[in-house]
Amino acid sequence: MALKKYVAKLNDYYERLEQGKAHKFDPSHVAKVKQKLLAKEDQLINEIADADKPEKIERLQGKLAIARTQIERADWLLEAITGDDTPPEA
Repeated sequence: MALKKYVAKLNDYYERLEQGKAHKFDPSHVAKVKQKLLAKEDQLINEIADADKPEKIERLQGKLAIARTQIERADWLLEAITGDDTPPEA
């Protein structure tokens, strides 16, 4: 799944939470997306290490920043489902 799809999936979960429909999705689904994001983070780190062109490194670092932000959002969402916390910036 592409990084954009992970972001869209988390956005969907956030919308459900805001609408009071958090009970309609299983926390394991969010955990699964988080695991995929962690795998994507590792992949991007490896690609950055192997990249030669500065432009490619910069682009991959941007993707890595997005992945890390989404991992933080997934952590918050998991916490929000089971407890209460303040959401991170989207």
